[in-house]
Order: sequence, then C-alpha cells, then structure tokens
Amino acid sequence: MSPAPKESKDAKAAPAASAPPAEAEASTEKAPKKEKPAKGKDSKDAKEGKEGKDGKEGKTKGKGPGSGKAPKFVSNNPNFRYIVRVVNTDLDGTRPTALALTGVNGIGLRLAEVACLLANVPTEERIGNLSEQTVEGIEATLASLPTKVPLWMINHRREPMMGEALHYIGPELTTRRRDDINQMRMVRSYRGVRHERGQKVRGQRTRSNGRTGMAAGVLKKDAKAAAAAASKEEAGPAGAPAAAPAAATAAAPATTPAKTASPAKKA
Repeated sequence: MSPAPKESKDAKAAPAASAPPAEAEASTEKAPKKEKPAKGKDSKDAKEGKEGKDGKEGKTKGKGPGSGKAPKFVSNNPNFRYIVRVVNTDLDGTRPTALALTGVNGIGLRLAEVACLLANVPTEERIGNLSEQTVEGIEATLASLPTKVPLWMINHRREPMMGEALHYIGPELTTRRRDDINQMRMVRSYRGVRHERGQKVRGQRTRSNGRTGMAAGVLKKDAKAAAAAASKEEAGPAGAPAAAPAAATAAAPATTPAKTASPAKKA
C-alpha cells in the first residue's frame, strides 16, 4: 500500500486565490433599493413595531390599564345584580348605594345619604350586592321621607290640593310638575304666562341671557338683502319709460312739418 500523496502548498493556495473573483462578482451586482415606508395604516404598524423593538410602550387601545378607561367591574358574588329596579327606575348595580339612588328623579345626594342611614345600609356598598328585602326597605324609607326629614328638604312643602307636605319621586314627580305648570297657565298667573311664552320664570335678567328667536344680525342681513332686491326691481321698469319719451321727442320734428303743410294744401 502506497501512502496517499500529500497536497502541495500551491494546491492549497489555489482555492483561496479563486475566492476573490467570486466576491468581486457579488460586489459588482447592484445593491437592492431600499423600500420606502408605506403610507397609511402600514406605516403606523411599522412604527409601532419599531417602538416595540426599541422597548418603548406603544399606544394601547380598548379598556386596559394604559387606555385611560376604567375596566368594567366584575363581581365575584353569584347573586350580584347589575341592574336594580328602585321606584320604577333602573339603577346601575356597580355604583355605590348613595350615588346610585341619585338616579331616581327627585332624590339628591343628601336625601340618598339620609335614606341609607335610615335604612341601615352602608353608603359605600354597591347596590347590586344588596338583597331584594334591603332594596324594598330603601323604597319604603324613600316613601316616608316627609315624616322623617326636615320640612325644607321636601319638594312639595305646601300642597294646595292635599293640604299636606309631600315629596314626589320618580315618574310621579314629572307628572306632578306638568300638572302644576298647566294649573298656573290656566289661572293666567305671572309664572304661568312666563312658562307659556318660554321666558325665565324666577326673576332672572333677560337683557343678555335667555334670548329667544332669531339674532338681530341675521334680521339686519335679511332686511338689507330684501331692500337691495326691491331697488333692482324698481330700477328695471323705470329705465323703460325713460327711453320711450326720448324716442317720442326724436320723432316729433318729423311729424310737425307734415301737420303744418296740410292746412296749406287745403287752402
């Protein structure tokens, strides 16, 4: 067995020498053009991707911690009610009891807190966590407010029909307010007339506020436009009669000699 011939140093250098031409050919090729960033949504997506790679926080959409909107409340209570019916009014069950009761027409924050104290209900407890019996107790407390709160907290302190101090809430308050206004309009009182005309009722100033109707500037503009149109119409018919007399005066010298000559012929 003869040993394999050893490669010479010249043979090893040959491949190395052949490599540079290949690299030279690759360099001679034209480099690809850089793609321009697309406009519109694609460019926005590309920018957001770059910001994410750089470690910057992108803008988040929707209801998240970085969106600026509070996430929707989810209760762990299986008996939680997201809509609570109180005095024929649907209330948001995720709100505290005192704030939720202000959604009832005729109940303010002060009366709502008083009702919670009288019904032994925490004002900060979400109204959706309350049981139906507790909600019924709150309704009963709201119905008996005239007998449990001072007179100045009631919305109908001097009721002319009943002769009692009453407090209307819910849809009943809307109906009663409409009836009171209709009664004032029927008896033609000052307040009734002001209600009928749509003006302020409680003695507010009306020089700068509470203006009704069209603005004065609009009226002046329309008046100027009407006056200009009327002047144009008057100028049109007036020009035609002025031309007619001029034509008559131009034709008059031609006709007068004929008239003077006629008596001579007769003679």
